[in-house]
Amino acid sequence: MKTASLRRSFLKLNIILLMDKEITIYDIAKDLGVSPTTVSRALNNNPAVNEKTRKKIFQAALDMGYQSNVFASNLRSKRTNNIGVIVPRLNSSFQSDVIAGMEKVANNAGFNLIISQSLESKEKEIANTITMFNSRVDGLLVSLASNTESLDHFAPFIKKNIPLIFYDRIGNFGDIFGVTIDNLNAAYEATNHLIDQGCRKIVHVLGNIKANVYRDRLNGYKSALLDNGLEYEEKLIFHSDLNEEAGAEIIQKIKKLALPIDGLFVSNDACAASCIQQLKLEGYRIPEDIAVVGFNNDAISRLVEPNITTINYPGYEMGEIAMQNLIDHLDQKSESRLKNTHKITLRSELFIRESSKLK
Repeated sequence: MKTASLRRSFLKLNIILLMDKEITIYDIAKDLGVSPTTVSRALNNNPAVNEKTRKKIFQAALDMGYQSNVFASNLRSKRTNNIGVIVPRLNSSFQSDVIAGMEKVANNAGFNLIISQSLESKEKEIANTITMFNSRVDGLLVSLASNTESLDHFAPFIKKNIPLIFYDRIGNFGDIFGVTIDNLNAAYEATNHLIDQGCRKIVHVLGNIKANVYRDRLNGYKSALLDNGLEYEEKLIFHSDLNEEAGAEIIQKIKKLALPIDGLFVSNDACAASCIQQLKLEGYRIPEDIAVVGFNNDAISRLVEPNITTINYPGYEMGEIAMQNLIDHLDQKSESRLKNTHKITLRSELFIRESSKLK
């Protein structure tokens, strides 16, 4: 007992003396009376070190505040095992699904995610990109800010052959690798469904058309009107932040139109739910007075009354596929770049629910 107590006292004294310096494997080895090689092997779970010794080394490392020198290890392997992700906004159900898909694939492959948001600002996106590059991430996944008009800030990644993949908002650029859905066809389906239900004056609510997703959805909306012999009217296009608070403003705009609006196609479900709530407060019946279609198939589309007809946007699958492609490229022995102009288009689907069923 005396020996054990004495050892603990010496250990505490050593810890106090070492608090102001970086603890190394040599300090642990000296404290335990083993070789630095044994400590290194134990901390790396090498089976050459027996279980009892390994536990003793782990406990000493914990007591002494040892931190493995990941930076030095990364320099040797030329990897950080970190992958950067830049999203427009984190408070998005869709982006949460995408990140969950990315996280699953990354964790299984031994990678960590470093996530930042541009807050829909190209300036912040540029700053985030520089930070990711300086942090030496092994690859970068990006959903572009709505006002990004150039990819110049990603040039260091391209020059260094660091894998760069865009998803969802991939921009109208010809030399990128991207994962998206056919937004034009999805919007066409949504608008055509409303027309099939008898709607003739359909308001389309969307974000900044500098973003490819909203530009393509607007074109899909226009095409559906044209194919059904209906006139496209600019005044029926509402630009919005598409947040949960936007509903009141959108419905007030509809009332000011003094037109028999009978359809509403909103580019995300949170905003569509907000519109439904405001319509009900104003005394409108849904879908009898105004039929509503959203986008993304977020959880809220199934929680509001009536349930929202929506486009199922496979966010989780998109995250998995984007991450797997990036990791596959990292694991290649060749130095070949991701194929230019290569895009993966995922399948979307219209889920018809009570908010638009008139027939």
